[in-house]
Amino acid sequence: MSAHDQDHQDNSTHFGYQTVDKNEKESKVASVFHSVAAQYDVMNDLMSFGIHRLWKRFTIDASGIRPGNKVLDLAGGTGDLTAKFSQLVGKDGQVVLADINSSMLNVGRDKLRDRGLVQNIDYVQANAQHLPFEDNTFDVITIAFGLRNVTDKDEALRSMYRVLKPGGRLLVLEFSKPEQELLTKAYDFYSFNILPKMGELVAKDGDSYQYLAESIRMHPNQETLKEMMETAGFEQTTFKNLTGGIVALHKGYKF
Repeated sequence: MSAHDQDHQDNSTHFGYQTVDKNEKESKVASVFHSVAAQYDVMNDLMSFGIHRLWKRFTIDASGIRPGNKVLDLAGGTGDLTAKFSQLVGKDGQVVLADINSSMLNVGRDKLRDRGLVQNIDYVQANAQHLPFEDNTFDVITIAFGLRNVTDKDEALRSMYRVLKPGGRLLVLEFSKPEQELLTKAYDFYSFNILPKMGELVAKDGDSYQYLAESIRMHPNQETLKEMMETAGFEQTTFKNLTGGIVALHKGYKF
């Protein structure tokens, strides 16, 4: 039985490699991101050797965003995608930076305001499973490195589908399953031996980075996530592996 199926059979879910009550997971994830928010950007650059910027650029290029669009940057954290989307949609467009975590949202808002980006950005604290927006609101929704932290991913995907306009697209950028055995081994060594130590040194929090490494391993693989998106209603669903499948960008449309 897959972890995905197991979640539907009882009231437990995964927090990294631990099994916890579904009601507990949200607060456990919250404490991780409250803890790492201040050092999040620095750690992203260190952990990925700066490659996360290329992954995000690829996502922006695939988004098809045009002036005047309404965009939801979900689990948008410290605002990397929002900053670019704000420029692309222009004064007639709107970008909503949404995150369940107030610490991450505050860091993102401060960073974007410091850069003078204020005119077309709104900030909303929101749970991906219960998005506080009307049906058919957004032209584009992105969720980058956020879906794996959601307790009920199926419910979140249905919620995203609901608030997308017909003709709109969802982009999910997330860590995934490397395509080659050798890469998997090297990646595992790095994730479980180097990463928590880096988290300890830079963010003074090794445990949170241990969780982040574990949460990546528990996330559905490329084909499973594609199927989950289709079950939620998305069509023409595709994925593209980046950096050998360490990360994948999934795309789906609402018609």
